[in-house]
Amino acid sequence: MTLAIAAASWKPLVSLGFTAALLFGQLGHALPPMYSNHWAIYLGSFIALGFILWTAPPRLRYIAAGANVLAAAIMAFLMLSWRYGDGVGWFPPAYAGDRWMLQDYGWQLFALLLLIAGACAAVGLLLALYQERGSLFRARELAQNSLKETEIDLIVEQERTRIARDLHDVLAHSLAVIAAQADGTRYLSKDQPKAVLNALDTIARSARSALVDAQRAIEGVRDDGMVTPQPRLSDIPALIEGMQRGSLKIHRSESGTPVELSTGQEVAVFRIVQECLTNALKHGGRGTDVRLHLDWSGPGLTLHVASAIAPATQEAAADPAPSRVGRGLPGMRERAHLAGGWLTAGPDGEHFRVMVFIPFGARTAIPGDGQAGVETEAPSIETGGGEDQPVFAGSGLTGRTLPEREADDRG
Repeated sequence: MTLAIAAASWKPLVSLGFTAALLFGQLGHALPPMYSNHWAIYLGSFIALGFILWTAPPRLRYIAAGANVLAAAIMAFLMLSWRYGDGVGWFPPAYAGDRWMLQDYGWQLFALLLLIAGACAAVGLLLALYQERGSLFRARELAQNSLKETEIDLIVEQERTRIARDLHDVLAHSLAVIAAQADGTRYLSKDQPKAVLNALDTIARSARSALVDAQRAIEGVRDDGMVTPQPRLSDIPALIEGMQRGSLKIHRSESGTPVELSTGQEVAVFRIVQECLTNALKHGGRGTDVRLHLDWSGPGLTLHVASAIAPATQEAAADPAPSRVGRGLPGMRERAHLAGGWLTAGPDGEHFRVMVFIPFGARTAIPGDGQAGVETEAPSIETGGGEDQPVFAGSGLTGRTLPEREADDRG
């Protein structure tokens, strides 16, 4: 009976087996019958029944209840029969045999055992109902909290969509005017220097591209649920070509064997490169040297971008106003983080350097690719003079704090 109670919550069928072993062992005289002060041992079966009804699934509960009804009948017979308990001290000896003893006292004892079993079963069911009620309360509270969060997210998303559409309306008009004016000026000024014509062409192309990007960002999903095309790594050469046309001097290089990235990671890499080139043009001006290197030889894509820092003007030096921290660097860091990687950025001597790492899955060895799975030396970039120089010669990325890195308004 001790083993039956111990195994009730763990293995209900094993618990019922221990009870059956005791009763059938006594019926077969393999175990001694109950004495007058031993009958309470049978109550262990009913205590085990309570634990089973508390923790077991519904099907096992019915099996346990039926087994205990049969066990109660066998217990009543063992306690009353002259061959076993002989009344266990409660009833007079059965001189007339088991028939009259069971007929006179059997139903009384059986009803008493069922009453005790019912009390234990009721305790088990109450504990199960209490536990289930607590689980329902927790589930309801969780559902209510989730509903509130969803409502808040929906309100924020609606407001964000409204602001985005208003912003798009303003940008659409302004950028369309810029593109039209730039194209018109370029067509009417054929005798202007080539640099001026290239600048006007760059203005028009950038305005149209910005208009398309704004539309793509705002209308991420069309009414029919189809996702609009997103930029990929294959669009980076076109981006570089557009920025090089009379604006930047970009030296692009690549090492290792390219590995396919997820769509979200490719979008993140493209947007980071786009932001780096835009910042280089914004803060360095036209003709700024930019070095861009993609390294596929490690456990992920490592992107190096280094742009020359324009010397400070005398007016800026005379008016040391506090720099405004833009949204470019935090946005790039967030994109890299959402893609599973990281980003560091900061001034390093005469250059502003950005390093991005985007991990990908385990690489498979490709025949002829000697760099797969092997650490390589620092990649080199081909400069304008034909010499190979390391991408990052300095260590300024790790020696400055975040506010210091963002102090130059690279956003």
